[in-house]
Amino acid sequence: MAKIVSLREAVGELVHDGDTVALEGFTHLIPFAAGHEIIRQQRRELTLVRMTPDLIYDQLIGAGCARKLIFSWGGNPGVGALYRIRDAITRGWPAPLAIEEHSHAELANRYVAGAAGLPFAVLRGSAGTDLPMHTPAVSIVRCPFTGEELTAVAALTPDVTVVHAQRADREGNVQLWGISGVQKEAVLAARRALVTVEELVDELEPVAGEVVLPRFVVTAVAEVPGGAAPSYAHGYYARDNTAYRDWQRISRDRETFAAWLDELQKAEAVGEPGE
Repeated sequence: MAKIVSLREAVGELVHDGDTVALEGFTHLIPFAAGHEIIRQQRRELTLVRMTPDLIYDQLIGAGCARKLIFSWGGNPGVGALYRIRDAITRGWPAPLAIEEHSHAELANRYVAGAAGLPFAVLRGSAGTDLPMHTPAVSIVRCPFTGEELTAVAALTPDVTVVHAQRADREGNVQLWGISGVQKEAVLAARRALVTVEELVDELEPVAGEVVLPRFVVTAVAEVPGGAAPSYAHGYYARDNTAYRDWQRISRDRETFAAWLDELQKAEAVGEPGE
């Protein structure tokens, strides 16, 4: 049974310096609160994985938490660039950042292989490109049945995957719905899994299109109302578009970002009692 703990306790126990960490969520249910707690606890030398790194990875990288980024697209959705990631890649501030870039299909299939316990996955999507020459996790294999050349991608098994969801029961079974990305696959591929949820309930009521993560694949659950903001949580709250626009101004300048980071580090984690 998954443990029900505070966000502070969950991050302290599950996320370690040097870990490979995936914080997944597509368009909504992005685990911002958990990412902010990782920043507060000053984790370092992380390899961050995400199909679509946006604001939360800009913040983690700007805070000096990461040494490497594995991704398939990056940007501030609908607004513009990620200046903290750009600064880390081009100028090594606050620390040098290595990158490993994939197509969406490649990275999704890497999670799928990890979830299935297989060493690699096979797809057609990258055949004929230069990715195998530049990305160690991408190679070319020949089908033993047809002779066709195909792309092989190495399995991805994060040390810890973090996702946000709408609900969990008190045994740690998790329920999420709306647009889903690779949350399920990323959790199943990981050695440890932390799920933050909008609320804990006594019983999960069925919802159309739901994804249920059973308690035996989840290490810890933390109740964190608003834990996906400023992204949205379907059925709970809307996307804060102003926050995404404001991030362009905050992140563009190092001093402005440093002031934002100082305020974040002083603040209590969402859902934590005051001291």
